[in-house]
Amino acid sequence: MEILKVSAGSPPNMVAGAIANVMRKAGEVEVQTIGAGATNQAVKAIAIARGYLAPVGINLACSPLFGKVEVDEEEKTAIRFICFDCG
Repeated sequence: MEILKVSAGSPPNMVAGAIANVMRKAGEVEVQTIGAGATNQAVKAIAIARGYLAPVGINLACSPLFGKVEVDEEEKTAIRFICFDCG
C-alpha cells in the first residue's frame, strides 16, 4: 500500500489530488501524519478527495489508527488513515 506523508504545510487540495490518483490506480492508500497541524491538513484533504472520487463511483472511507515511526533516530507517534473504497 502506498503511503502519503502529510505535513502541517501540505496544501490540502494537492494532497487530495494525490489521494484520488492513488485510489484510482490501487484502490487504497495510507495517509500518515505526525502532529495536530498535519492531521488537520490530512483530514481536509480526505474530505476534498471524497468529492473528487464520488463522480467516478468511488466512495472514499478511512480508518484512523496510531502507529510508530522513526524520525531522526527518534520514535514518534503517527496517525495513520487507511483509505479505501467502501462501495
